[in-house]
Amino acid sequence: MALVSRSELPGSASYWAQGGIAAALAPEDSPQRHAEDTIVAGRRAARRSAVKVLCEDSPKRVRELESLGVGFDLEPDGALALGLEGGHSARRIVHAGGAATGRRITQELSRLVSAHERIEVLEETTATALLLRDGHCVGVGVASGAGAAEIVARGTVLATGGTAALWARTTNPEGSVGVGLALAHAAGAHLADLEFVQFHPTALVAGGARDGFLVTEAVRGEGATLHDAQGKRFVDELAPRDEVALAIESELRRSDTSSVSLDMRAVDMARFPNIAEALDEIGVDPTQDGVPVAPAAHYTMGGVATDLDGRASLPGLLAVGECACTGLHGANRLASNSLAECFVLGRRAALAATDAPPPADPAVTDPVPLPAPPSPETRAALWRHAGLRRDAQGLRDLAHDRYPLARLIAASALAREESRGAHQRRDFPETGAALDEMHAVVDGEERVSLEVWE
Repeated sequence: MALVSRSELPGSASYWAQGGIAAALAPEDSPQRHAEDTIVAGRRAARRSAVKVLCEDSPKRVRELESLGVGFDLEPDGALALGLEGGHSARRIVHAGGAATGRRITQELSRLVSAHERIEVLEETTATALLLRDGHCVGVGVASGAGAAEIVARGTVLATGGTAALWARTTNPEGSVGVGLALAHAAGAHLADLEFVQFHPTALVAGGARDGFLVTEAVRGEGATLHDAQGKRFVDELAPRDEVALAIESELRRSDTSSVSLDMRAVDMARFPNIAEALDEIGVDPTQDGVPVAPAAHYTMGGVATDLDGRASLPGLLAVGECACTGLHGANRLASNSLAECFVLGRRAALAATDAPPPADPAVTDPVPLPAPPSPETRAALWRHAGLRRDAQGLRDLAHDRYPLARLIAASALAREESRGAHQRRDFPETGAALDEMHAVVDGEERVSLEVWE
């Protein structure tokens, strides 16, 4: 097995994940209750079969991570410490190091992978093309300081993260521009639900490198509150993310300000050391000062369309994590379901990939390369025309962008003539019941169809 990473192995978007893993582990909780919360947050667009798989399997994956050496936060009696986040009806968020969950998990798993005798780790190596043979994906072309090479495989799994860094204001590392989606689309694989882009409500507003730094909603679960310019609370801080983000956006427009204030004085900052560090860098003392926050592009529910075992429409190609779309999240991701998705559906995809037959005559391949990277103008256009609120005029302008993914996002958003969760149309402000559980699927020719997935 070969693992290709453009950066050093722990340097993924998951490394920065402040949220934990959602799993029904408390005595009063259940997978069914977790599933109900996920479906409600997904605004009647979540794929129920994917929700069932995730919620039933997530507790097992948490225990498996513990057995691999991941140390989760514990209560004084030794039980797992379970946090509360927006949209959840019970405490079910497992954290490691407070808001450093992603960092702890990726570091530990990277150590294990690097030491595994059957895994070849290729760091600072870039995937440049998918290799096709007779309509099948048979591997990937890569480039590194050592030159170019081709890796032939029975199963090629994309785990490249999402596309949220395509937007001008984002919580994501700059490389999260949908490379996996672009590779898959160029090879003819279907993408889905690209119109559903989650804007995190509380991203730091600051000049310089810390602008867009994520302030996890776990701090709101521990008592932090949001206030307008007059110091008044204006939203239920534990509502699902789309509601909170839209409420903040409305307040910013009403008051003509760039941020609202997050009051964290009731929060034990010892539980969130990385947030305390970031605030200290910009001179904000959360025990005394309000923290300036505003929405930023954070998570894309859309991705490479797959079944529940990660298989894409292109045989031999699989996708997992944020670059995949099983329909699990619907129109709005429930907090901390994303790391759960990585481990639950990632495991299923790994088993499916190893079970695939070897490619026939892999010596003859047809590489399909990546398009040119997105420009700053593309990022500005996505923020302007496909931000928290969109309309047909702006989306039609975006549909002519040079970057393929920007065009596909515009086409998907135009096809969904309604407002639902993370997709809000000014010209179609109501939710259309006829579009319940429908997914916008884009084929290799950039044609969009609305489909129901079983």
